[in-house]
Amino acid sequence: MRKTYTGKTKDVYALDNGNVLLKFKDDCTGKDGKFDPGENAVGLTIEGIGKENLKTSIHYFELLKAAGVKTHYVSADVENATMEVLPATVFGKGLEVICRLVATGSFIRRYGAYIEDGTKLEGGYVETTFKDDEKGDPLVTKDALAALGVMSPEMYDSMKAQTLAITKVVADDLAKKGMELYDIKFEFGYSKDGEVILIDEIASGNMRVYKDGKIVDPMDLTALILA
Repeated sequence: MRKTYTGKTKDVYALDNGNVLLKFKDDCTGKDGKFDPGENAVGLTIEGIGKENLKTSIHYFELLKAAGVKTHYVSADVENATMEVLPATVFGKGLEVICRLVATGSFIRRYGAYIEDGTKLEGGYVETTFKDDEKGDPLVTKDALAALGVMSPEMYDSMKAQTLAITKVVADDLAKKGMELYDIKFEFGYSKDGEVILIDEIASGNMRVYKDGKIVDPMDLTALILA
């Protein structure tokens, strides 16, 4: 096993069988010591959040598998906070895909002059950003991604369709437990045959969820999801 990458919330290792091992860490994105899935930098460390994020990821990857949605997920070891996945290539130098069901957070910081905080975005709104801390994870359009050679328009369409479908699976599951999904962040890559697939995680630390009008802490969220 060989370490190939150190990320914000997990480390990546190459396995002898050709697959990849993700080691979940206890770091979260946020600012000024407060959790915020929309931030692009690690803002705090929450003891145990790595395992909680992994538990949530397992739950949703298994749901997607049952629904016939292909992802990079193979298996997981909660005790060691690791997940084995299929190899995939990231788009460009890293691309994040956000699906918003309610306008809030950075969406309001950008567009607050045109829409009120808390407005529902019917059908879901998908946006993509480059993973680039120095530039504040800039937004990038479908046309720009094609012009830059990051992905083809067909790949983008597949990624967007999968994002909306996966978000619905997560939102419906949360709704059954009395919670409302506001937004969620994903990462996609492509397999050796060029197929676009969901990679990384579906973690409690990457979604904004409300219950009874209040945002749910990511540690509490995992317990509620798995209850």
